Formats: sequence, structure tokens, C-alpha cells
Amino acid sequence: MGNDINILVVDDEEDMCWALENILKMEDYNVVTTTSGNEALKIIKEKAFNIAFVDIKLPDFDGMELARLIKQEDSRISIIMISGYYYKDDSDIQKGLHDGIYLTFVGKPFDNVEIRKVARRALELSKR
Repeated sequence: MGNDINILVVDDEEDMCWALENILKMEDYNVVTTTSGNEALKIIKEKAFNIAFVDIKLPDFDGMELARLIKQEDSRISIIMISGYYYKDDSDIQKGLHDGIYLTFVGKPFDNVEIRKVARRALELSKR
């Protein structure tokens, strides 16, 4: 199942990209990482993705705005926001969840099981 699943990871910390890539590759997903919001927008124009993990704080982009632009480019992508600075009950996070911009939010630090679980949930919901 995993081989035909493409996941984009956008995080300005290379270690975080590496960690997410390795967690997701355990599930046999195809993972592309970038540390730049602008690069992420270029990548999604060239390739179809099922899921995007997007960090809220990027040096060249506000992650929540990036999520909106990704959704505009391809409304089928399930976006999972990640951050060490925000919490799930913050108003900005709740607004994006309510508006359907992103599927869920994961706070840092996260664990491997949580990442795999939200990826599977995103895939299940996208098949409906």
C-alpha cells in the first residue's frame, strides 16, 4: 500500500525533516523533504502528494499561509501542521482546523507512533 503514497515534509530544521522522513519511510511511504516554503510550492506543482507535514514557523513563510496555498494548489492534499511553538487549542490552530485548511495538528516533540497514526488517519479520510 505504502509505495504509491507521496508525503511532503516542510520544516526548517533539517534534523526534523530527517526524523519525519525516516519515521514515514518505515511505513513504505515515498517522502520528499524541504526546509523552504517557497521550495515546497515549487515541489507540489511538479508532483502529486497525498499528505503534507508543514511546520508553522518557516524562515521564508508563515506555515499557516503556506498550508492555505498548498490547499489552493491541490485541495486533495491532507495537511498536518507541526509546531513546537503552538498548541492545539491556540486560536490560530483551531481556525485552520475549523476552516478545513489542515486535518490535524501535532506538537513537537512528537513520537514515532503518533506520526504514523496521523498519516494513516489522513490517508483513510482522503479515500472517502
